[in-house]
Amino acid sequence: MAREETALVNPYRVDARAADAMRPVRIEPHPLRHPEGSALIEVGETRVLCTATVESGVPHFLRNDPKKMGTGWVTAEYAMIPRATNVRIPRERGSSGARSSEISRLVGRSLRAVCDLGALGQRTVTVDCDVLQADGGTRAAAVTGGFVALALAMEKLRLDESIVEWPLRHFAAAVSVGFVDGSVLLDLDYAEDSRAQLDVNVVKTQRMEIIEIQGTAETEPVPEETFRAMLALSDRGIRNLVECQRRALPGVPCPA
Repeated sequence: MAREETALVNPYRVDARAADAMRPVRIEPHPLRHPEGSALIEVGETRVLCTATVESGVPHFLRNDPKKMGTGWVTAEYAMIPRATNVRIPRERGSSGARSSEISRLVGRSLRAVCDLGALGQRTVTVDCDVLQADGGTRAAAVTGGFVALALAMEKLRLDESIVEWPLRHFAAAVSVGFVDGSVLLDLDYAEDSRAQLDVNVVKTQRMEIIEIQGTAETEPVPEETFRAMLALSDRGIRNLVECQRRALPGVPCPA
């Protein structure tokens, strides 16, 4: 047994995790008093604070579309605090930077994909994801923690009898997978991400249905079979994350 366990350890990972192992995941619900929903997610050394704010009214493009009258909206904003990394990153003032805007749109799309916007009524839910500490996988953590914050906000609306139908049809969770030094690895930390030949972020539901996939080969093309192996490995991480989400949402009517 000892030899088998040793064989599962990947000596090339900084923390000696197996290639198919996640970093420790912790999701704390309601770390803040004021938001309708909030969650602090920790994936290894990456920490992201997610809050969900519910406001009356919807964006103008919904107000002006007769086919979407009465429909709500879910959007997201992603940012990093100045010392989330080993050097200070100046605060973004005015319009967000390209990376923050791109990740904000990813989180928003992912959460809207699992939400029945009609059940929201004419409300806008803004999910803010602030990276407190970054060590790889911040966008994946933002999606995963953002879903918990959104679900807690929806539970508040349900308990207040502000909504009739439960709007969340599925879970949404995200994980990174990479091809690093010839190995397919799950849940990359920064050291692995920075030298990956291919880094892919996968967003799926609890049924392993694909919401979004983002990936780029950094140095040279990667065979399709390698990508398929990475996509298959992501399922292991998504199942782990959904289970963590469930534990953070006791009593909330989450989808099966």
